Amino acid sequence: MAHRVDGRKLSRKRGPRLALYRNLIVSVLRYERVQTTEAKAKEIRGQVEQIITLAKRGDLAARRAVVSELPNEPLVIAKLFDVIAPKYADRTSGFTRLVHIGQRKGDAAEIVQIELV
Repeated sequence: MAHRVDGRKLSRKRGPRLALYRNLIVSVLRYERVQTTEAKAKEIRGQVEQIITLAKRGDLAARRAVVSELPNEPLVIAKLFDVIAPKYADRTSGFTRLVHIGQRKGDAAEIVQIELV
Protein backbone atom coordinates (compact mmCIF):
# COMPACT_ATOMS: atom_id res chain seq x y z
CA MET A 1 0.00 0.00 0.00
CA ALA A 2 1.16 3.50 -0.75
CA HIS A 3 -0.27 5.42 2.17
CA ARG A 4 0.99 8.97 2.64
CA VAL A 5 3.29 8.79 -0.38
CA ASP A 6 3.58 12.24 -1.88
CA GLY A 7 4.89 13.41 -5.23
CA ARG A 8 5.41 11.92 -8.65
CA LYS A 9 8.30 9.66 -9.58
CA LEU A 10 8.39 10.70 -13.27
CA SER A 11 10.11 7.40 -14.19
CA ARG A 12 13.34 8.49 -12.49
CA LYS A 13 15.28 7.53 -9.42
CA ARG A 14 15.66 10.01 -6.58
CA GLY A 15 18.92 11.70 -7.64
CA PRO A 16 18.03 12.37 -11.29
CA ARG A 17 14.52 13.45 -10.26
CA LEU A 18 15.85 16.01 -7.77
CA ALA A 19 18.34 17.28 -10.37
CA LEU A 20 15.49 17.68 -12.85
CA TYR A 21 13.47 19.66 -10.31
CA ARG A 22 16.42 21.90 -9.46
CA ASN A 23 17.17 22.61 -13.13
CA LEU A 24 13.52 23.42 -13.86
CA ILE A 25 13.32 25.73 -10.84
CA VAL A 26 16.45 27.57 -11.96
CA SER A 27 15.04 27.88 -15.48
CA VAL A 28 11.75 29.30 -14.22
CA LEU A 29 13.57 31.85 -12.08
CA ARG A 30 16.04 32.76 -14.84
CA TYR A 31 13.66 33.04 -17.82
CA GLU A 32 10.41 33.62 -15.87
CA ARG A 33 8.60 31.06 -18.07
CA VAL A 34 9.32 27.50 -19.16
CA GLN A 35 7.43 24.99 -21.30
CA THR A 36 7.33 21.49 -19.84
CA THR A 37 4.91 18.66 -19.17
CA GLU A 38 2.02 19.23 -16.82
CA ALA A 39 3.25 16.69 -14.26
CA LYS A 40 6.71 18.29 -14.02
CA ALA A 41 5.23 21.79 -13.77
CA LYS A 42 2.87 20.77 -11.00
CA GLU A 43 5.75 19.20 -9.08
CA ILE A 44 7.99 22.27 -9.13
CA ARG A 45 5.24 24.84 -8.65
CA GLY A 46 5.21 24.61 -4.87
CA GLN A 47 9.00 24.66 -4.66
CA VAL A 48 9.22 27.83 -6.77
CA GLU A 49 6.59 29.48 -4.57
CA GLN A 50 8.51 28.48 -1.44
CA ILE A 51 11.80 29.90 -2.77
CA ILE A 52 10.16 33.21 -3.72
CA THR A 53 8.57 33.42 -0.26
CA LEU A 54 11.99 32.87 1.30
CA ALA A 55 13.49 35.58 -0.92
CA LYS A 56 10.77 38.03 0.10
CA ARG A 57 12.12 37.91 3.67
CA GLY A 58 15.40 39.23 2.33
CA ASP A 59 17.56 38.58 5.40
CA LEU A 60 20.86 36.75 5.52
CA ALA A 61 19.31 33.50 6.78
CA ALA A 62 16.85 33.50 3.88
CA ARG A 63 19.66 34.13 1.38
CA ARG A 64 21.68 31.26 2.84
CA ALA A 65 18.66 28.96 2.67
CA VAL A 66 18.14 29.81 -1.01
CA VAL A 67 21.85 29.31 -1.73
CA SER A 68 21.66 25.86 -0.12
CA GLU A 69 18.71 24.99 -2.40
CA LEU A 70 20.29 26.42 -5.58
CA PRO A 71 24.08 26.15 -5.30
CA ASN A 72 26.28 27.41 -8.14
CA GLU A 73 23.62 29.85 -9.38
CA PRO A 74 24.76 33.29 -8.15
CA LEU A 75 23.15 35.22 -11.02
CA VAL A 76 19.77 33.56 -10.48
CA ILE A 77 19.96 34.19 -6.74
CA ALA A 78 20.85 37.83 -7.31
CA LYS A 79 17.93 38.21 -9.72
CA LEU A 80 15.64 36.48 -7.24
CA PHE A 81 16.49 38.85 -4.38
CA ASP A 82 16.88 42.06 -6.42
CA VAL A 83 14.14 41.77 -9.06
CA ILE A 84 11.64 38.99 -8.40
CA ALA A 85 11.12 39.28 -4.62
CA PRO A 86 10.39 43.05 -4.63
CA LYS A 87 7.92 42.53 -7.48
CA TYR A 88 5.84 40.21 -5.28
CA ALA A 89 6.16 42.16 -2.02
CA ASP A 90 2.41 42.78 -1.80
CA ARG A 91 1.39 39.13 -2.49
CA THR A 92 1.36 36.33 0.05
CA SER A 93 1.22 33.51 -2.50
CA GLY A 94 0.22 32.74 -6.05
CA PHE A 95 3.46 33.70 -7.78
CA THR A 96 3.19 31.13 -10.59
CA ARG A 97 0.66 30.33 -13.29
CA LEU A 98 0.20 27.25 -15.47
CA VAL A 99 -0.99 27.93 -19.02
CA HIS A 100 -2.07 24.90 -21.03
CA ILE A 101 -0.51 24.86 -24.50
CA GLY A 102 -1.65 21.55 -25.96
CA GLN A 103 -0.40 18.04 -26.45
CA ARG A 104 3.08 17.01 -27.51
CA LYS A 105 3.08 15.43 -30.94
CA GLY A 106 5.10 12.30 -30.14
CA ASP A 107 3.39 10.92 -27.06
CA ALA A 108 0.41 13.26 -26.55
CA ALA A 109 1.74 14.44 -23.20
CA GLU A 110 0.02 17.59 -21.95
CA ILE A 111 2.38 20.56 -22.37
CA VAL A 112 2.01 23.61 -20.15
CA GLN A 113 3.91 26.84 -19.68
CA ILE A 114 4.78 27.62 -16.08
CA GLU A 115 5.40 31.32 -15.66
CA LEU A 116 5.80 33.91 -12.96
CA VAL A 117 2.68 36.05 -12.69
